[in-house]
Amino acid sequence: MIRNLHRRTLPCAKEQATFLLEQLASKQDSLWPSQQWPRLRLDAGLNPGSKGGHGPIRYFVEEHQPGTWIKFRFTGPSGFHGFHALHLRAHDEGSILEHDLQMNASWLGWLKWHLIFRPLHDALIEDALDNAARQFGQDRKSKPYSLYVRLLRALVR
Repeated sequence: MIRNLHRRTLPCAKEQATFLLEQLASKQDSLWPSQQWPRLRLDAGLNPGSKGGHGPIRYFVEEHQPGTWIKFRFTGPSGFHGFHALHLRAHDEGSILEHDLQMNASWLGWLKWHLIFRPLHDALIEDALDNAARQFGQDRKSKPYSLYVRLLRALVR
C-alpha cells in the first residue's frame, strides 16, 4: 500500500477556503498550479463520474461533498489502483487543506511511482498548497525543485 499525505494549515475559517475546492478545474481555479504543471481537466466539473486528469494521470470524480472534500479514483496509468482526495477541515488555528493519496500498485506501478511519479507529485502538490496559502496572505515562496525533479520535468517535456 502506498500512502502519500500533504497538508497545509490556512489562517482562515474553513468556510472562507471552500472556494479552493469548489473552483478546482474551472477557469477560476486558484489552487491548481497550472502555471508550472499540466492543467487539471474534468469533463463535467466536480460532479461524480466526471472524467479527466492531468498529464498522464487519469481519474474520475468518485465523491464530492461540497466545501469539504473531493475524491478521485485512478484509471491510469496502468498499475495504479486507488484514489487521491482533497479534504478541507476546520482546525483551531484556522483550517487544514489536505491531499491524501492511497493506492495499491502492481510491481511495475510501484517502481514507476517511486522513480518517476512520486517526486513530481510531491512537487506539484506542494505548489498547490503554496497557492492556497498565498490566497490568505501567507507569503509562501515555492521551494526550488530538486535537481531530480528538474531532470524529470525536462524529460517529460
